Amino acid sequence: MEIWHNPRCTKSRQTLGLLEDAGVELEVRRYLDDPPSADELRAALEGLGLEPWDVVRTKESVASDLGLAEWPRTAEHRERWIDAMVVNPILIERPIVFGDDGRAVLGRPPENVEALL
Repeated sequence: MEIWHNPRCTKSRQTLGLLEDAGVELEVRRYLDDPPSADELRAALEGLGLEPWDVVRTKESVASDLGLAEWPRTAEHRERWIDAMVVNPILIERPIVFGDDGRAVLGRPPENVEALL
């Protein structure tokens, strides 16, 4: 399994702890230091079954600076959202946990990861 983790985030720390307590073999990726590529984000969205605007932290100041609230949430604008997250990984909701089978879940709440265990 892999977790895209932000150690400053309470939910991310709680999710990581839950996985460690379960004895899961885990790769921890500090995605702010090692941002995902556009292809990795597309794969994450596929695993989550979500669209990019579903996993954007709209209350981050950069979201306001970019005017994300006004961006269309349509297929033709999907790549624009992904590009914004690649350039500004702080916009990515956290944590995201990836199962070895290609499924993924948001660890908000942390108990969501139990679906992958």
